[in-house]
Amino acid sequence: VLISPILEFLDWSCVRIVYQISGSGTLQMYIRPEGESFDYRLWSSQDTSDSWLIATVDLRNTLNQYKIIFEGTPGEDLSHSVAIFEIRIVQGYCIECNFEEHHICGYTNVWNPNVNWYVGGYISRDPLSSLLDDHTMSNQRGHYMYVDSIYVKNFQEVAQLASPMTMFPIAGCLSFYYHRNQGKGNIFSVFTRDVFGHYEEIWRPEKQETSTWNRVKVDIKTHHPLQVGDIFINIAFSSAKGGSIAVDDISFSADFCNTETEPFFDPSIANCDFEEDFCRYYQESSEGSMWRRVSINPNVYRIGDHTKGSGDPHIHLGTWLCGTLYGPFLQENVKYCLKIFLTVALEKSGTYLKVQGGSWIRVEISFHKPMPTKVVFVSICRNFWDCGLVALDDISVTHGDCHITAGMRLSGECNFDKNECEYTQDEKDKGQWIRKRGQTPTSYTGPKGDHTTGVGYYMYIEASHMFTGHNARLLSSNLRGFLHQQCLTFFYSMYGSGTGMLSVYLKKNEDKREILLWRRRGEQSISWLKGSVEYECEQNHQIVFEAIRGISIRSDIAIDDIVMKKGPCKGWFTSTIIKNLHV
Repeated sequence: VLISPILEFLDWSCVRIVYQISGSGTLQMYIRPEGESFDYRLWSSQDTSDSWLIATVDLRNTLNQYKIIFEGTPGEDLSHSVAIFEIRIVQGYCIECNFEEHHICGYTNVWNPNVNWYVGGYISRDPLSSLLDDHTMSNQRGHYMYVDSIYVKNFQEVAQLASPMTMFPIAGCLSFYYHRNQGKGNIFSVFTRDVFGHYEEIWRPEKQETSTWNRVKVDIKTHHPLQVGDIFINIAFSSAKGGSIAVDDISFSADFCNTETEPFFDPSIANCDFEEDFCRYYQESSEGSMWRRVSINPNVYRIGDHTKGSGDPHIHLGTWLCGTLYGPFLQENVKYCLKIFLTVALEKSGTYLKVQGGSWIRVEISFHKPMPTKVVFVSICRNFWDCGLVALDDISVTHGDCHITAGMRLSGECNFDKNECEYTQDEKDKGQWIRKRGQTPTSYTGPKGDHTTGVGYYMYIEASHMFTGHNARLLSSNLRGFLHQQCLTFFYSMYGSGTGMLSVYLKKNEDKREILLWRRRGEQSISWLKGSVEYECEQNHQIVFEAIRGISIRSDIAIDDIVMKKGPCKGWFTSTIIKNLHV
């Protein structure tokens, strides 16, 4: 592990790492904010190479101090290694470059047998080239990137200069300088590439300027972090007499070049959990109020809402032959990801709602329309006698495609869909936490599915494998101490007539005493319920989830969607604040 000194950058910055992984291994980069108990993973690589590679990682501007952590893990073979040759932190965005650095800021040439981009300047000046001096320094000692047609052998030979990756979506003004020694015989353009590999030309020169360095400004908006080569500077030559082109001083500003360019549209206006009202959703008066906000107390036949699981919050329920719910308008020509939680009643029995599968199912839909668009929910029945009920909750709309994984999770955060994350079993307990998908084996106990999507994984104790009073403990990774409040949230299932007890403890390093943060005893609900607790601890510590088996086999206990965040818990939570845990 390599740890930087304390850093503080008030402006956007870029970290450039020159590294090599030989054989097999992993190199990861974290940011460690001062006063927080966990690290944020920013970048990870398993790319092996016989030569040095470069990675670029954006750092958002912040008022807080932090450290940068590099963690190298070589493969099992003794010949495998992970090496770092250079770490450079510069102000500005990672896509900015004046090409004075030997690694050219992570820009790469897409190799072509005949035409390629080269570093130009006083050392590498081609005697056959008629290019000007470097733009940055206005003399022969500076550097730029250039491509020449003298080696072209085929019609439409293409040279491509690919941008480095970015860690965040970008929107603003992309600017660079270029010089062409002749306007004919070549096609000069800039392309962007989306997550599906589709290219879009965003700029081509309107005039055949050839006399001096010319500045280009073009607005760019991406709704996802850029991968290597998502911006291409593209040159196509028609013959060996197509001339040469140079590029220098690429820069970026968060302000758009054109004041008339529309800013980033915030799709969160279409988000709603129906806790307070309909948000921006509405029904036409002429169609009647077929959709209703309701409060349902969960029991053995019906589940509560998805947001919190209890009977107090509201869910959104549609019924009868046809009901239409309209959302707000969303901006055109943008890729959106719609996520909703849905549950459908197959039949009605008295006043009870019998739900298929007994759980909320997450539905994800990606869409892209060339015109302003509304999200509209329509519930339709074939006839009155075959008309059940449908419920919606926790609608969210974000930029991008639903299939693109966003962000990297924090230490201590886990939904158990891929693995147990950094959580480990306590070897001294009498039982085991089991990672499970779907319903537990024993009837009338445990959840019907996970909380995250309804079809994913969760952790639970199988009561039929334990005796009454046996416990199972799940420990988080080591968390650093901090000087402020921290919020721990999770979802739990305690359904079954013989349910025992679920507790959350804080375990300080080198201290056998554990502090109780939260506890529930006995059957709580058929639904997933939300648990939250605020606490403060200045010492390194772990969070412990302990489940104790009850008096019968119908005492399965489950947990899912653990999240730790800096600051107090927002809104509703189920535990009082625990302070002064460093005492």
